[in-house]
Amino acid sequence: MSDPQAGGPPPYGQDPSGQQQPYGQQQPYGQPPPPPPYGYGQYPQYPQYGQYPPQPGYGQYPPPPGGGWNGFAIASFVCAFLCSILGLIFGFVALSQIKQRNERGHGLAIAGIVISILSIVLGIAVVAANH
Repeated sequence: MSDPQAGGPPPYGQDPSGQQQPYGQQQPYGQPPPPPPYGYGQYPQYPQYGQYPPQPGYGQYPPPPGGGWNGFAIASFVCAFLCSILGLIFGFVALSQIKQRNERGHGLAIAGIVISILSIVLGIAVVAANH
């Protein structure tokens, strides 16, 4: 038999204090037995998937965009059709601001730069063809 003072579990029919309980009086009638260590149907609480702290240098992603659209990116796209030089300048300003401020509008800035370059090249080609 295991001795409770030695650190082992008490023998069957004895409570943890080591005293023998008579048969049938271990649990009062009508009361549920004591719960197991974690309760009925429960298990120790482990963190859910994705709740572990990220490992340094692995699996870390940049924060999501800051929310607002960059005004220079919108101006670059609009000015690319109206005044190509301004569209080109606004596009490069927008790219630097988007990177620093973590804003939205990267695609608009790139589109404004590309359209501005194409319109400038097309304008030079038209002027050169007419002279």
